[in-house]
Amino acid sequence: MTHHDVAVIGGGAAGLSAALVLSRARRKVLVVDASTPRNAPASHIHGYLSRDGLPPGELLATGRNEVKSYGGDIVAGTVTDLVSDGPSGFRVLLADGQPISARRLLVTTGLRDELPDIPGLRDRWARDVLHCPYCHGYEVRDRRLGVIGGTPGAARYAQIVRQWTHDLVYFTPADALTTDEHTQLAARAVGVVEGTIEQLVIEDDQLHGVRLDDGRVVSRDALFVPPRFVPNNDLLVGLGCDVDSAGWVTADNTGRTSVLGVWAAGNVVDPRAQVITAAGAGSAAAIALNADLVDDDVRDAVRDVDQGLLP
Repeated sequence: MTHHDVAVIGGGAAGLSAALVLSRARRKVLVVDASTPRNAPASHIHGYLSRDGLPPGELLATGRNEVKSYGGDIVAGTVTDLVSDGPSGFRVLLADGQPISARRLLVTTGLRDELPDIPGLRDRWARDVLHCPYCHGYEVRDRRLGVIGGTPGAARYAQIVRQWTHDLVYFTPADALTTDEHTQLAARAVGVVEGTIEQLVIEDDQLHGVRLDDGRVVSRDALFVPPRFVPNNDLLVGLGCDVDSAGWVTADNTGRTSVLGVWAAGNVVDPRAQVITAAGAGSAAAIALNADLVDDDVRDAVRDVDQGLLP
């Protein structure tokens, strides 16, 4: 069984950023990467200072090379369980049976997007069906945009998307908007289309519009959808980490969870984190993890001296 100071579960921006800091701190670090990044369908990342427009895969490849250059290890695999191993730390169980142990854990397994059940929506995800106006709004600026509403906060979300275009339509089930929401949307010239969406209209592999069940077709060039965020936190919950009323694992500002020795960073605990935010959270967690390990190292050294185990 290989033993590490820190096992990082998840090889996205948060996990690789943490692994880079820890490996530079001369810690023995292992990243277990299932290679299923949430932003894989996107062609570029945006809003990341000095990396704006970079393909997501290129960012991760560069990050993996940087971690390896400082002695960090990266393995491809899926973690099936995390088990507390008492004073020695934790055992990481992989699907292929490879045994791994670590003094500390950092979980950066992200989240998944649950989309409305509309035919064609998932196939266009991260192409002309988008979720983050800050990530993609500039690329579709001044075009005919739409927002699929009907969920709490969706009308407010539409007001944010309005920043990028003067031609915006808000799709909503009938009678779902409040009087105030109607007034606010009208004040900024946001069109409101009430009804049930039947499917997207795709021609020549491009979005051309939205078809409603009454036969109407509303021409649109791109759609924004506020998805439901679901954290990939089964491993953390299995360890006994505390969760809030919405089911998200709670952590302090360094990523420390309620379970001793376990940290979490990125979208698994923060649904609002963009790539740059997740990377920063990974760095903060790594610094806290190293400090926690140093405390252990000091305690062990004092114990050894007291027991006459050191010269």
